[in-house]
Amino acid sequence: MHSIEQLRKICTQVRRDIIRMVHGAQSGHPGGSLGCTEFMVALYFSVLNHDPENFSMEGRHQDLFFLSNGHISPVWYSVLSRSGYFDKKELSTFRKLNSRLQGHPATHEGLPGVRVASGSLGQGLSVAVGAALGKKLDGDTGLVYSLHGDGEIQEGQIWEAAMYASANKIDNLISTIDVNGQQIDGSTDEVLNLGNLKDKWIAFGWEVFEMDGHNVDDILKIFEKAKESSGKGKPVMILMKTVMGQGVDFMMNTHKWHGVAPNDREAETALSQLEETLGDY
Repeated sequence: MHSIEQLRKICTQVRRDIIRMVHGAQSGHPGGSLGCTEFMVALYFSVLNHDPENFSMEGRHQDLFFLSNGHISPVWYSVLSRSGYFDKKELSTFRKLNSRLQGHPATHEGLPGVRVASGSLGQGLSVAVGAALGKKLDGDTGLVYSLHGDGEIQEGQIWEAAMYASANKIDNLISTIDVNGQQIDGSTDEVLNLGNLKDKWIAFGWEVFEMDGHNVDDILKIFEKAKESSGKGKPVMILMKTVMGQGVDFMMNTHKWHGVAPNDREAETALSQLEETLGDY
């Protein structure tokens, strides 16, 4: 079990990875990746019951994770590599020709840790619900986790899956929404106001928790509560408040860094704000 301080150091290094990967490819999505860093680090280093060295697509008797908002692949790839799924040196191939680290996660290349192609927004909850139902039918005690963007919740398929999960008591599912209020074309309020997400998910029959997505201690506490709620007849939804671009001052609180790569000067400035803690790839 990693200490809070160790997890924070991993977070800083992961943010360096994100900047270097997106800058190196001159393509990618840094904003949401930076905002979800604490979530991903806490999940893979403290929460999930998983076996990086013996990855299998089935993941029987292990916890599964599905990234629905696949454009934030930089943070996922960094965390997968640093938690033991593949060599961190491979991060330098991000979005390069013939790389296993595509801009949106894919399964064709056989990258350990990735069980479904994602990037077409709105589909990940259906996948997670199906995997969770499969575990229940198999008598598998592992839990299923998923992550979604708040802009993604504007997709209708999300709500079909939400209804199905509650109606069928898929209570081995813990999903999280990254509530940063930003999407590619502007704020979520401007594009399509989401209203009261907590009330919506409660109305759809889910157990709902809220957490600070940049407070590692709070993340661990809420995940523990979510685990305690599993098996009680309801799927769990965590509404996670984050800041897009967290950790790099000029990228924070704006949709403009949703899918834009920093130039040389911007990358240098960003990295100067992030101390190297575990060694760059």
